[in-house]
Amino acid sequence: MILPNVTLHYIGHEQEPVIVIDDLVPDPAGLHAAAMIADFDAAGMHYPGISAAVPPGYLAILRPILGKVFRDVFGVTEAVSILDIRFAIVTTPPDQLTLEQRLPHVDALEPGRLALVHFLGSAIEDGTAFYRHRSTGFETIDADRSTAYFAALNADLGRHGRPPPGYLNGDTALFERIAQFPGRPNRALVYRGRLLHCGNIAAGRALSADPATGRLTVTGFFAGR
Repeated sequence: MILPNVTLHYIGHEQEPVIVIDDLVPDPAGLHAAAMIADFDAAGMHYPGISAAVPPGYLAILRPILGKVFRDVFGVTEAVSILDIRFAIVTTPPDQLTLEQRLPHVDALEPGRLALVHFLGSAIEDGTAFYRHRSTGFETIDADRSTAYFAALNADLGRHGRPPPGYLNGDTALFERIAQFPGRPNRALVYRGRLLHCGNIAAGRALSADPATGRLTVTGFFAGR
C-alpha cells in the first residue's frame, strides 16, 4: 500500500505499474446520482457505448490522490493536462462491434499519457484486463513499436482470421491475458495509456444504457510530463 486504499501492481514481462484505488471518492452515491441525470450521447473514439460530462467538482476531489500517484508511481514532475474525462456506459451489442472493439487497444502512443477508469455501476464486476500480443511479445505499444506491431497484427489476422463477434474476455490465438482487475463500486484503476487492454465483459452480459443498471464508469485521459 502506498496510500490508504491504494495498491500498486506490476504486471506482465514488462512490469508496467497498474494502480488500484478503492474508495476513490467520499460520495459515490452522489456521483452515481449525477450520472442518472446526465445527458448521454454516442461516445466516439472506438468506445462501444455512450458517454456524458462528469460534474465539475469531480476533478477537485481527484486531484490530491491522483497527483500523488502520478508523481510517485509514474514520475510526473510537472503539470498534468486533462485530455478528457467523462461518464461512460458500454451499450454496443456484441454482434455490432467493429474489429477494433474486438481487440485489445492502447489509449495513446505518446509518452506520459495516463488513463483512469472509475467503476460506479452495478454491472462492473468483470473489470478490466491487460494483454500481451503473442507474435511480438509486446504488452505496451508506443510510437517506436507501432509500425512493427500493426504489421504483425495484420499478418496475424490474415493467418488466423478476424475474431468472431463479441467482447474479448480471455486468451485468444493472437493475445494472452496477463492481468485482470475486477470492478467494484468506487474502485479505480490508473495505468499508462500505452498498455494493451480492454474492458473485461462476459459473454451474455446484459448491456443497459440506464446508469442505474448498466456498466457505468468514469474514463479519464491525462498527459503528464
